[in-house]
Amino acid sequence: MNKVIGTAVNRKDGRAKVTGTATYAAEHEIPGLVHGYLVTASIANGQIKSIDTRAAEKAIGVIDVFTHKNSPKVFTPTNDFMTSKIYEARLPLSDDKIHYAGQIIGLVVADTFERARDAAHLVKVEYTSQKPVVEAALATFKEAPPQMGEELKFEKGNFAAGMASATTKLTATYKTAIELHAAMEPHAIIAHWQDASLTVYEPSQAVLATQRTYAELFGVPTEQVRVVTPFLGGAFGSKAFPWPHGILCAAAARELQRPLRVVLSRRQMTANAGHRSETEQTMRLGATADGSLTAIAHEVKSCTSPVDVFTEPCTSVTPVMYTAPNLQLKQELAVLNMGTPTFMRAPGENPGMWAMESAMDELAWMLKIDPVELRLKNQTKEHQRQGQPFSAKHFADCLLLGAEQFGWKDRPKQPRSLTRDGKLVGWGMAAATYPGRRGAASVKVRLLQDGTAHVLTAGNDMGTGAYTVVAATAADALGLPVEQIHVELGDSLLPDGGMAGGSMMTASLVPAVMSACEQVLKTANAKTAQEAFATLSQSGQAAIEATASSAPGDETKKWAFQSWGAHFCEVSVDEEIGRLRVTRWVSVMDIGRIINSKTVASQVRGGVIMGIGQALMEDCQVDPNIGYPVVYDLATYHFPAHADIPRIQVAFVGKPDFNFNPAGVRGVGEIGITGVSAAIANAVYHATGKRIRDLPITPDKLI
Repeated sequence: MNKVIGTAVNRKDGRAKVTGTATYAAEHEIPGLVHGYLVTASIANGQIKSIDTRAAEKAIGVIDVFTHKNSPKVFTPTNDFMTSKIYEARLPLSDDKIHYAGQIIGLVVADTFERARDAAHLVKVEYTSQKPVVEAALATFKEAPPQMGEELKFEKGNFAAGMASATTKLTATYKTAIELHAAMEPHAIIAHWQDASLTVYEPSQAVLATQRTYAELFGVPTEQVRVVTPFLGGAFGSKAFPWPHGILCAAAARELQRPLRVVLSRRQMTANAGHRSETEQTMRLGATADGSLTAIAHEVKSCTSPVDVFTEPCTSVTPVMYTAPNLQLKQELAVLNMGTPTFMRAPGENPGMWAMESAMDELAWMLKIDPVELRLKNQTKEHQRQGQPFSAKHFADCLLLGAEQFGWKDRPKQPRSLTRDGKLVGWGMAAATYPGRRGAASVKVRLLQDGTAHVLTAGNDMGTGAYTVVAATAADALGLPVEQIHVELGDSLLPDGGMAGGSMMTASLVPAVMSACEQVLKTANAKTAQEAFATLSQSGQAAIEATASSAPGDETKKWAFQSWGAHFCEVSVDEEIGRLRVTRWVSVMDIGRIINSKTVASQVRGGVIMGIGQALMEDCQVDPNIGYPVVYDLATYHFPAHADIPRIQVAFVGKPDFNFNPAGVRGVGEIGITGVSAAIANAVYHATGKRIRDLPITPDKLI
């Protein structure tokens, strides 16, 4: 039997991507295609007094101009996460109110992109304007409402009593900046109506959910909507559901009965395609002299939009990391005149671990206890909110192996005690964590006369390696070389493969692929694919196929599922010019079974790189007067380049988590970013003696 799972398999989609044959949303060529360009508001708070489209309508090549005065018909969807979902509850062009700068107020359609863009600038708008609230410091914070059915406020024990019994106490506030998803592929859509049926070419992390949503938006049966997403050029949470530009494009296309393409500009993406809210987190820790935690309080402030509600759930990490008899969680939310924030790689867990792991490092220095030892001493055996034990937890192994590989025992015990080439050098570490999640998924496997196996599912690959994982799983189960496995993803005509988000695509798809492979062999009355091919050849059939599904059971009633990790890093700091470089990195992860050792390590490295960007560079500042982000492209929004990144050493510990699913695999897409910024800030403290609590760590904070 050809064992493939766990080995290093090259990306199945790699050749298509580097040769340009991978087709992204905006690249589908449809006969008769016309082009749309958005008209967006230049104020952040107010009302449209008048909008004059006459010059735009007369421009060469213009087909139509849509505003709130002639907005095409759209129905209000259920807008429930489990059925259908849109990113903004307010439908586009639904009235003349302006809630944030960059809000869509019109759409110009023309025969070419350039003509649509030029005509959009001819639309004249007068406003009645009010001063926008775009700074959190000026906003009014209130208790955050439940998110996805869970109350965000939680208490266990008596926090005040726990702090009173502590001999060492820490209170510190940590801040993060607004971050942008900044995917390489801009948000784009092609909507094509044929009679009453709609085909949507759009980067979607949840193909079947998007299908259901568009069906509700336009009042047609679900089977009359097809969503096609074979490739995504990055998403990070911002391409899971339809945005207003997609809804408007599909509505205008129906009105015109022409296939219509709308592509957001980089400038429009900063305002119209989501972001991670800025956060302010206050951590209060109490501990005894030996380092035992007596109390933890985690209080968070984040911001949302006037057109929808989204809370950055930072306190989700607190009950899973360190045990304390007294626990207090609180989240507050304020409304700013900005576009809607949304899910961004490890939403909640990422900024939450920035605060938690920074505070644990500060406490370790106060107690004169090694930061690794403090974490080992206080790790929790159960989810302190759910009251369930963790399944297959190897957090301690991550800490110990990471410390060994990094050489942590040789760390100088005082800040500013290590130098190299005239620069201060510091070592830091932090933990990483992310929930183990999975959803329902269905897969079809077909064995063909030519000796190949085809695996089909609507689940998709946003660059994380799903094509390769599915192929490797099928190759292993069928006993075939990976080269003989063909994978089709991202089309709503295929079986529902679930969502590529929440680090659950692999955990959802792999058990379904295994089951479908087993079923197709059973259908062929064969033990191996080669036997099946022989049977197929004799039968004269074109193919043998089987469809199978996998879904969560009652395991969540018995266990809490979580993945774990540890980061260790070295930084150098040139204080004279405030230059900070990350010079060495080790990450160790416990994520259950490894399907493809190459892409899984790549996912961790990608998370670390994104975390380095968050720690050192990423900051979407907003003009307080007009409410627009001052960043407007990939040059003004800073993120890491190759020269900013050291070699990232990645290792894995732990065994398959068969309590979680039949494959024993958990996801890895998001855990890599959690704890990264804290590890860097902790290393900066070791290097300089300066405790930075406000991200990003820019040169002015180091000089």
